[in-house]
Amino acid sequence: MMLFRCVLVFLFTVLGLFAGPPNILFCISDDQSYAHTGANGDPVVKTPAFDRVAREGIRFTHAFCDAPTCGPSRSAILTGQPIWRLEEAGNIHSTLPKKFLTYAELLKDAGYATGFTGKGWSPGRLAAGGRDANPAGEEFKKKTLKPSFRHMSNKDYASNFEDFLSQVEKDQPFCFWLGTHEPHRGFEAGAGERSGKDPSKVIVPKIFPDHPVVRSDILDYYVEVEHFDQMVARAMESLEKSGQLDNTIVVVTSDHGMPFPRAKASLYDAGSHVPLAIRWPKGIKDSGRTMDSYMNLSSLAPTFLEAAGLKVPGMMTAGSLMHVFSNAGTRHLRAYHDTSAAFIAMERHDGCRKGGKGYPCRAIRTGQYLYIRNIEPSRWPAGNPDREFCARYIPFGEVDSSPTKSLLMDNKDKPGFKRFYDLAFAKRPAEELYHVTKDPGQIINLAGKSEYAEIQKKLAARLQEHLVRTKDPRALGLDAPWDYYPYYGARRNKNWRVDPKP
Repeated sequence: MMLFRCVLVFLFTVLGLFAGPPNILFCISDDQSYAHTGANGDPVVKTPAFDRVAREGIRFTHAFCDAPTCGPSRSAILTGQPIWRLEEAGNIHSTLPKKFLTYAELLKDAGYATGFTGKGWSPGRLAAGGRDANPAGEEFKKKTLKPSFRHMSNKDYASNFEDFLSQVEKDQPFCFWLGTHEPHRGFEAGAGERSGKDPSKVIVPKIFPDHPVVRSDILDYYVEVEHFDQMVARAMESLEKSGQLDNTIVVVTSDHGMPFPRAKASLYDAGSHVPLAIRWPKGIKDSGRTMDSYMNLSSLAPTFLEAAGLKVPGMMTAGSLMHVFSNAGTRHLRAYHDTSAAFIAMERHDGCRKGGKGYPCRAIRTGQYLYIRNIEPSRWPAGNPDREFCARYIPFGEVDSSPTKSLLMDNKDKPGFKRFYDLAFAKRPAEELYHVTKDPGQIINLAGKSEYAEIQKKLAARLQEHLVRTKDPRALGLDAPWDYYPYYGARRNKNWRVDPKP
């Protein structure tokens, strides 16, 4: 291990990429879609920190979460594996078994100082998986602030990062996870307009009706996106003052898409396509680039380990991004590191079906197409419409309560609303296929149409091949116990419970 590290550091130094192991500042928002940054083209939201990282590093145009739900996505990021390999961690409100190695724990073992503030691995119960601490590191939470609007956290994430820095020993590399609770719901109604934002300039996604309620809801979401960005900016200022910014890998991303219907907790782009920019002047060649190849956030774990000069464990199936940093092309990639596609999955999100059943599905996203396999299409994708079947006692409980959700539900039978209601909540067929360049909102399902039969067949086979190669129990015909894992989330419905495994 030590010899490997020394050789790698020597090579990188000779190449002029960096001098010594880099620091890592990983900044992750909670529920933010790809489109909603300035650098990615949004005309309203202001994200100067993200835009700077993109301008001075690499902006990834096709980064996808591994799962559009908090805990599973964060588990994949930490472990470098897709959720179908992580047992209980494939469900939200579950646990992350200790046997799955994480990059932060491996870096700590190698001498890195590690810590986090805000939302690290969450939500769930880590003790159930044999862990006695958050795998993101030691928590820093003493510094607080008065938030600008209701429902925002009072945690001063950037000041907590400064606290962490003050405890890092001289010349000790560090890895810090800055995870805001924003823009997770709830939002203060009208915050966006009161902050001076113009609702007429909002680009309303095609999956929603163009309605004042929706425009205002999106503006309120933007306020919290901007709060996250401000924390990133302040954290970078702290690094600049200490002279450590240029040898710090700064990553800015989100765990999954926006907390709106047909977004979060869905495999469509609004739920899985996330912003990602990485800055590291001492390690990135030809900065200011845009990277258009496809990747999942699970690639970050092996990237961090390789950058630190450490061997990537065999259980981490995701491919490193070091070839992207060096601008070396893809000739040295591991065989299963497919840069022409991203793979997304979901099992149980929250608990909104009888007996704790989830909505298992898998997807492959390529340059032109999104293909989705819904493994249990008889189930409600957004949770049962009857709140009696939901742990939180709300209808369609896998969609966060919001003005937009209420608008669709209250007007479902009115002209102009029914199709949006169905897009958000209706049952889905076993297979879905969307031409994303012609239909970026992924509204028109092409599965079953004769002219797309061959494309559908090829994508289904390609998805299956990947799932088999990476040992998805469902693809291998093995026991798939996600419907029966314990649920550790809040239960407002005292009658709701997970069925015992047969």
